[in-house]
Amino acid sequence: MADLPSGIPVLEIGPGLGTLTQKLLSLGHAVFAVEIDRRLEKHLREELAPFVDSNQLNLLRADAVKYPTGNLPENIDLYAVVANLPYAISSAWMEGLLGSAKLPTRMVMMLQKEAADRMLAHAGTKEFNALSIFLQSCFQSGGAHSVPGQCFYPAPSVDSVLLRMDRLPNPVAFSQEARKLVRRIFTQRRKQIGSLIKNEPDENRKLMQDWLLEENLCPTIRPEKIEVAQWRTLARQIP
Repeated sequence: MADLPSGIPVLEIGPGLGTLTQKLLSLGHAVFAVEIDRRLEKHLREELAPFVDSNQLNLLRADAVKYPTGNLPENIDLYAVVANLPYAISSAWMEGLLGSAKLPTRMVMMLQKEAADRMLAHAGTKEFNALSIFLQSCFQSGGAHSVPGQCFYPAPSVDSVLLRMDRLPNPVAFSQEARKLVRRIFTQRRKQIGSLIKNEPDENRKLMQDWLLEENLCPTIRPEKIEVAQWRTLARQIP
């Protein structure tokens, strides 16, 4: 499912015991791994010492939410992400990655099903949210594979999804101000967009009123009903 390009550097979030890390290394990928657990980091350094010594494996003990791209060098423009994301950090880490300077060409992530549903949600569904918009403005799904809880030990009470996301040919990364605006709007997602616009500062109000006209959106529509492509149009106008 991952089908990573040969030799592409990989950012791995949560390598754990290093089973997948070792496979990636054996395939010739340089791996930049972020692991928050001190004991697991020590285990990885010991078990994969030859790769650490040769700099093929670069370990960073840190909170991935604070360091969404880990210690990935600035001169690397093309890379992939492999992540086994705990539910507690999945949304926060994803927002951090989408706000970073460089987007990966592909992401392969193990997520709890609820998190995956929210990331892939379409306009008009109850799961549709600000993160759905930010992610789908940059990536498209390359496939999703259900993973029942019984595949893990101990078995969790929820199911997971192995999700692949491929970067769009022309991604639209929302600026910090655009993300703040959309998140603010979505705190009242069931109110009419026209009413919410009235509460915005003057510069945003005018911009959004023009956007409604440009996209032929009725002021009575709710934010949760507005399509990702239309939010992308708004984002392009906010520096």
